[in-house]
Amino acid sequence: MDLSVVVPTLNARDRLEGALDALGEYAPDAEVVVVNGPSSDGTSGMVRAHAAADFLLELSERNLNAARNAGLGAATGSAIAFVGQNSRVRDGWVAALTDSLADGADVVTGPAHRDVPGGHTTEAVERRRIKGREVTYFDGGNVAFRRDAIDALDGFDEYLETGAARDAAHRLAGMGRSVAWRPDMVVRRVEGEDVAHRVAADEDVSVWGLKYRSLAYRLAKNYGVSPSVVFRIVRHAAGDAAGVAKGVLTGDERPSAWLSNGSAVVRNAIRGARDGLAARRADDTPRRNPHGVSQRMDRTVARYE
Repeated sequence: MDLSVVVPTLNARDRLEGALDALGEYAPDAEVVVVNGPSSDGTSGMVRAHAAADFLLELSERNLNAARNAGLGAATGSAIAFVGQNSRVRDGWVAALTDSLADGADVVTGPAHRDVPGGHTTEAVERRRIKGREVTYFDGGNVAFRRDAIDALDGFDEYLETGAARDAAHRLAGMGRSVAWRPDMVVRRVEGEDVAHRVAADEDVSVWGLKYRSLAYRLAKNYGVSPSVVFRIVRHAAGDAAGVAKGVLTGDERPSAWLSNGSAVVRNAIRGARDGLAARRADDTPRRNPHGVSQRMDRTVARYE
C-alpha cells in the first residue's frame, strides 16, 4: 500500500519542521505533500530544503479545507493521510494505519497526546447515533483514508472554516463507510493553532459564530431540518449559554459579552442552516459535498518538487 501524507500549514514554520522531522523518522517511505497558505514566516524555504517533503504546494487562500483538498489532488498514494502542522507522528503510526486499511477499514484514526505538567493527556474514540446513523468522529490532523473512500467524499467541504472533519464523518456514515479507531495510531500534539481560519471583512468571525454556523450547516446539509436536528442545536447552545452565564456571575465575563455571543449564535445558526439546506439541494447524492475537490479547479497553486 502506497502512503501519501498531506500536511496543511500556515505561518507555523517551527512547528511544521517538527512535524516533518517526525515523518522523516517514522514514515520515511511515505510521499509527503505540504500545502502552504500565504505564510510570511519563511515556511516555503524551510519546506523546500527539508528532506522529508516531496512536494510543496503554495495556495493564496487562508482555508484549511482548500489546503487539504489541494493536497489530496496532488497526492498519488492508494492511502491518503492528513497530519496537522503541529502533530508529530510516533513509532508504529504507519503500521497501525496500514494494518487497519488492509483489514478493510475505509478510514482509520487515533488519539493525539498533549503534554501537560506531570504527564500527558490523550483522547478516546467519540461516537454518536444521529437519525439512525452511527457516526464515528475523527481528528482531521491524524486520519488516513483509502483512496476510494476520500474520492467518494470528494474531499472536504470548503464552505466550512471549522468542523469539516466532523462533517466528513457524518457523510461517511451516510455512505456506509467504516471508520476504525486505533489507539496505537498516535500523534503528539504540540501547542499552537492548527491552521488559522479564513477571515472576510464582512463576516461575523467570532468563535461562537463560527461554531454555530458550522454546526447548523453540517446538520442541515446531512440530515435536513427536523425537530431532532433543531433540538441538537438548541441543546448545544443552551449548554454553552449556561457556561457563559456562570462566567458572568463569577465576574469572568461581562453581561454585554454574553448578549453579544448569544446574538452571534442565533444569527450564525440561522445562516448555517440556510446554507446547509442549499448545499443539500445542490448535491443530493450521498457524498453531500457541493464544495469539494471537483468543484475547485480555479485555485491558484504553485508546485515545487
